[in-house]
This record gives sequence, C-alpha cells and structure tokens, in this order.
Amino acid sequence: MSLRIVVCVKYVPDATGDRHFSEDLTTDRDAVDGLLSELDEYAVEQALQIADEADDAEITVLTVGPEDARDALRKALSMGADKAVHVEDDDLHGTDAMGTSLVLAKAVEKTGYDLVICGMASTDGVMGVLPALLAERLGVPQVTLLSEVSVEDGKVTGRRDGDAATEQLEAALPAVVSVTDQSGEARYPSFKGIMAAKKKPVESLDLDDLDLDAEQVGLEGAWTKVEDATARPPRSAGTVVKDEGEGGKQLAEFLAGQKFI
Repeated sequence: MSLRIVVCVKYVPDATGDRHFSEDLTTDRDAVDGLLSELDEYAVEQALQIADEADDAEITVLTVGPEDARDALRKALSMGADKAVHVEDDDLHGTDAMGTSLVLAKAVEKTGYDLVICGMASTDGVMGVLPALLAERLGVPQVTLLSEVSVEDGKVTGRRDGDAATEQLEAALPAVVSVTDQSGEARYPSFKGIMAAKKKPVESLDLDDLDLDAEQVGLEGAWTKVEDATARPPRSAGTVVKDEGEGGKQLAEFLAGQKFI
C-alpha cells in the first residue's frame, strides 16, 4: 500500500518587502509579492527524502489561501511533489491559526493520509502552533520540531534537538510531524522539475467541499484578532562617534545610556 504523505505549505508575503496591515487590520497580501514559506521548503524536502526511501509513496502538497497561493504549490511540485490541493474561498479572509487548523484537518481527511509534514512555523505569523492544533483535530500523535525524521514499519521516528538535550521520538502512523530548518537543505527545482510541475494535478476545494460554514472561519470565526496597530516609525539617523582619542569612552557612554551595558 502506498505511503500517503501530505505536506502543509503556506504562501507568505516576502519578508524583504514593505509589509503592513489592511484597513481591517489583516495582513495586506496584495501590496507585496508572495512566495512559498522558506520553512515549509524543509518540510517538502523531508517528504521527498522519505518517499525516496519508501517502496511506494505519494506526496500531496496542501495550502489554504487566495488564488496567488498556487505559486507556493507550483514551487513544491517543481521540487518533486506529485500533486496539490488548494483550498480557496473568499470567506477564509482573516482566518487565524485555529480556523486554519480546522480547514487543513478537513482537507487532509478528504485527501487521505498516513503522514502529515509541516514546517516548524510560518515566516509571517511565526506562531509554530499549527502542527499541534492539526494533530489534535485529526486525533493522531504529533512529533514536532524534528531535525531528523524517517518512516519505517508503520512508525515515524525522529530527533528533536533542544538547548540542553536531544530526544529520540517515535509515533505510530497516522501522525503529524513538523521539521526544523536544521533538517536538511531544501533542493533547488530543476528546469525539468519546473516544466513537469505544469502538468501535475492541482485540486481546488472551497468551504462547501469541506462541509464548513463561513461562520467557523474568517474574521467572524477567529479566536484571535488585531485590535490596534501603529506603524513603526522611520529609522532615525544614527549617532556617529568620531574617534579622536575618546572614541571608546563615548561609545561606552552611549551604550550605557541606551541600557545595553
């Protein structure tokens, strides 16, 4: 029986762009270019490595987002994933982590899975809680923040590196895992992979397909929301210390005044 791997990926605003909020205090995704979250590339890479070791495996990449989120799916497909699922619905605007975990759980169940792989966090929200929420909704074990992961004999095993210790973890499939940016450099899509990605299937789903009501997601169903936001002030001119024999003293006084020392 084929090992069914689902990789959850996210289309995020480019961190190098000028990111800000819209009038409803949600991220303005139209004002800046987007891309596949870098941390999710590690999840795709680990899925590909697991599939390479398996006798038979199929990798589905899954995302929730607007039309442009297909770019993230195409990147994952060009890396080597087999097919993609895109959940898109106007009522998803403003959905928080809780709502996203609900949508992903429904989509994962509909797709079918043995193993779900996530990145350690998204590069926009940086919450890092979604893998745990997803595992809870699916009712399966979670093995998170792995720097090494493998699948054998119906079990997923991995290594979690902490500040003070290293843990060896395992769980029976089906399960949800998340991998860190120390799990292995993601491969760069080849020209052949990019061309092949154009022919790979991308299934589109909306809330009706997942038997979800609009009230369960979006701003209306969000458990968290931004109440107020203030734009970061522009950077002021720095302080120039000219060393005419007293540079070290001036630098120390400046650092002490800023309470850095």
